[in-house]
Amino acid sequence: MTLIVFHCAVPFVEHYNWEINNEETSPWITRVIWWVHQWRLPLIFFIAGVGVRFSLRKRSIPAFFGERFVRLFIPLTFAIFFITPIQVYFEWLQKGRINMTYSEFYPSVYEIVPYPDGAFTWSHMWFVAYLFVFTILLLPLFSMAKIKWLNHMKPTMNKLFSRPIAHLALALPFVCYFYWLYIDWPEQGSLISDWYVFISSITFYFFGFLLSSITTFWEICLKYRKLFLSIAIVLAVLLIWQYYWNWELNQPKTQGFSLYVYGLLDGFHIWTIILSVIGYSMRYLNFQNRYLSYLNTAVYPFYIIHQSVIVATGYYILQWDISIGLKLIVLVTACMISIWLLYHFVIRKTIISRVLFGMKWNQGRISKTEPHAEINEAGV
Repeated sequence: MTLIVFHCAVPFVEHYNWEINNEETSPWITRVIWWVHQWRLPLIFFIAGVGVRFSLRKRSIPAFFGERFVRLFIPLTFAIFFITPIQVYFEWLQKGRINMTYSEFYPSVYEIVPYPDGAFTWSHMWFVAYLFVFTILLLPLFSMAKIKWLNHMKPTMNKLFSRPIAHLALALPFVCYFYWLYIDWPEQGSLISDWYVFISSITFYFFGFLLSSITTFWEICLKYRKLFLSIAIVLAVLLIWQYYWNWELNQPKTQGFSLYVYGLLDGFHIWTIILSVIGYSMRYLNFQNRYLSYLNTAVYPFYIIHQSVIVATGYYILQWDISIGLKLIVLVTACMISIWLLYHFVIRKTIISRVLFGMKWNQGRISKTEPHAEINEAGV
C-alpha cells in the first residue's frame, strides 16, 4: 500500500523526470519522497532474503530454483510485454512524442528497441530482474543452508548478536559502498553499470537470508526496537535538514567531505530503519488472520500492476485544474480501488493469471505457524 502512495506522489517531485509529471510540483512532497526513497528498497530486498530461508525449509535446491524461476522470471517476462508498455505509451503521450491509440502503439514493443529510444523496458520490474540475478549468483551460498554440519556455527552467531552493537556494526558495509561506488555509479536500475545499487542491494538480500536463522538477531531487534527507532529518527532529522531539504542543491556530487558525512549518516539511517521495522513488526504484526493472509497474497500482484495503473490513471488526473493535494488524494484513491478490483476479480481467479503474476497456482492454506509465509516464499 505504501508503495502505491509513494509512486502516486512521485509526479509532484521537484527536478525529477518520471513517466508522468505534474506541471506544478511540491517541495514538501519532494523532501518526503527523497527520504523514503533511501530505505524502501533496501527494506524490501532484506525481506526478500528472509523469504529465501522460508522457501529453502521446504524445498531442495533444484526445487527452490525452479520455484524462483516460475515466480520471478515468468512474471518479469510477462510484465515486459504486457504491463510496462502502458507506462511508455502514456509517458510519450504526455511528452507529445506520439499521437495515436494504444492499439497502434503496442506493436512497437516487439521491435525490441530498449527504452528510452523504444518501448521495450522492464521499468519498475527492475527489482524483480535484480532479485532473479541475485538468486542465481547467491545460489551456492544458499545451498550451504542445507549442510547440517554448519549448524555448529549457530551458537557462535547467536552469541555474537546478543548485543545491539553487533546489529549496528552491520551498517558499515553500506557506509563503505557510499564512499566507493555512490559517485561513480549512480542509481540506474539497468543491471549493467549500476554498481552502487547492485552491490548494496545484493548485500541487503544476503543479510536477510543470513540473519533470518540467527535467533538472537530477532530477539535483540524486538528488545531494542525503541533504541533503533530513536537512532533512525535522529539520523532522519539530520539528513532532511542537511541534505533532503534541498536535495537538488545539497546532493553530494563529488568525492569529498560532504559525501563522507552523507554516507555515514545514510548508511546507519537505512540500516536502523530496517532493524526498527523488524522489531516493531515482531511486536505488533506477529499474528495471523484471514484479512492479513489476503493482503500478504496480494502484495506481489499489486507490485506488478501498480505503476502501470498509476501512470495510466495519473495521465488524466494530472490534467485537472485542482490543487496538488486534491490530485494526490484522488489519484491514490482511484489507484487503490482499481488495483484491488483487478486483483480480486481477475488476477487471482485462474491458474494462468496466478502464475503470470507470481502467485502460487494452488490456493492452499498458509500455515498458521508461519505468519506471512506467502510473502516470504514469494520473495517480495
